[in-house]
Order: sequence, then C-alpha cells, then structure tokens
Amino acid sequence: MLRLLIPTGSGYTWVEHSPPAPFPDEFLWADLFEPTPEEEKAVESLLTVDVPTRDEMKEIETSNRLYEENGAVYMTATVGSRLDTSMPESSAITFILANDRLITNRYVDPTPVQRFMQYVERSPAACTSSATLLAGLLESFVERIADLLERVQVELDSVSHSIFPRTDGQSASSRDLHAMIQKIGANGDLVSKARESLVSFQRMLMYVQQATNVTLSQDQRGRFKSTLRDVQSLSDHATFLGAKIQFLLDAVLGLINLEQNNIIKIFSVAAVMFLPPTLVASIYGMNFHLMPELDKPWGYPVALVAMVVSAVVPYIYFRRKGWL
Repeated sequence: MLRLLIPTGSGYTWVEHSPPAPFPDEFLWADLFEPTPEEEKAVESLLTVDVPTRDEMKEIETSNRLYEENGAVYMTATVGSRLDTSMPESSAITFILANDRLITNRYVDPTPVQRFMQYVERSPAACTSSATLLAGLLESFVERIADLLERVQVELDSVSHSIFPRTDGQSASSRDLHAMIQKIGANGDLVSKARESLVSFQRMLMYVQQATNVTLSQDQRGRFKSTLRDVQSLSDHATFLGAKIQFLLDAVLGLINLEQNNIIKIFSVAAVMFLPPTLVASIYGMNFHLMPELDKPWGYPVALVAMVVSAVVPYIYFRRKGWL
C-alpha cells in the first residue's frame, strides 16, 4: 500500500495512490507499507531513489543502513512492534530523505507510526518539511520506548515486592515462582528490543545531523539533538533495567533452590527419624530361636514402644536444633 501526505486548504491529508496513476503535484511524505513491486518502481522513478528491498533492510552493517546515494539519504532503523502482545518482534524501517520529501518503507505497522500519521493531519506545523516530519516521527518512536520502559519498571517493581516482601506475612509457598520467571523473561525480552531500537536510533540521529545532503534549520537541528539526548538517557535506563532483571532472575532461582533444599532436608530428616524404628523392627524380625522376648506376653508392646520412642527422640532433637 502506498499512501501520500498531500496539502489541502487547511492542512494535510492522507490519500492512497495506486500506480500507474499519476502522482499528485505536491506531496511531502510517501509511506510504503508492504509495497508491491509496482509501487516501489513508481516511487523510485518519480524521486530517482532506490528503495531497499525487504532483504536489504535486514542487513546489520552500518554501511548498508546509513548511506547517501544520488543526493538522497538512506537510514534504516530497527524498531519494535506488537509490544503490547505476547509475541513482540523487531523489524526494520527505512527512512529516505530525497527532494525535500520523506519516504518510509516498512513491513510492520508499529504504534508510533500510526499515531504520528494521525497527528500530522491535525497539526500542519509538523509538516513544514521532510526533516521536520522525520524529527517528529523519531520523537514518536522515542516516546513509545520511554512508555515501554516505564511499564517494564512498574512490573519489575511488582516482582521485586513479591520476592522481597516488606512484611513477614507472606511465605515462600504463597509465591508463584514459575509465574515470576515468566514475567521476568517477558520483560527482559522487551528491554532487549528497546535497547536494540535505541542503539539503532542513536546511530541514525547522529548520522542525519552529519549528512551532507540534508539541510537542517537551527530548530530542526535542536530537535534532533534533544531526541539524541533522550535516546542516550533511555539507553542508560534500559541498561539499569537489564541489570535489575538479571538480579531478580538470580533471586528467583535462589528461592527455588532454597525451596528444593527445604524439601530435601525434610526427606533427609524423615529418613533419619525412621531409621531407629526400622532397626528395632529389623532386630525383632530375625528368625532366631534364642530371643526370650518373643515368648513373653509383654514382648510385642515393648517392641512397639521402643520403635515409637526411637522415632520421637530424634524428632525432639531436630526441633530444638531448628532443623524442622
């Protein structure tokens, strides 16, 4: 699908374009979402650019992601999508600045793009130039990452309170450690995707300010610098969250080991408690004729009492030692 942002009498609006129909006289932003070969060729022919293919967008080398060619600036960033679902993913989006127009080539529809595309229709001031559009779009991505990290921090604080309760009323058995590991792992995945996007945006923001084919006003350059500072701050925060995730994971695994040790300790104590009664029963289970107690009427109850006493004495001893 190819959509164009064109000016109207009171602002801007989005229109869908289907090649080979002629392009409008003026448009500021061409958005290629899962484009067909015909749509790619139409944009390439009109703006004299080479739109990267889906496989080319997956390249991780900086030279294949940030470069200038034929007066156009190509920038590919890794962004997170479907972050509110159980299956978040990372995908690439290519931003092209050519002939004072912004071209986006994408195969995902992340929330920041949706929101910003709706925003530009209501705010003509955000559409003064292609660089202004790019600055606003990147700000939208950074705000989304900030919201994501805030949500992760809240969930990690909740897990932390469960692992380290402030009161003594919560026992280890009341905590679902399996669910905690799942929550920690899910948040760790989100943080890793956020860090990957932040690194990608940091390179992109530094590159666009140094590109020779992009003319930036003082206000636009200030916005890019401000966004770059936000990205760097969020990167530090994501690093902190990553360390916290590792700490909480180690804590949960430690609790699991403690519970397993307690279970093994109970079995060990039980085995030791039942060892003396077993010894008594084994002795009186021998088939020897010269065992006077076997012929006495009090032999059987005495053997039972001996087994009970031999089990109770170790139990009392273990309780006083605090092993139970």
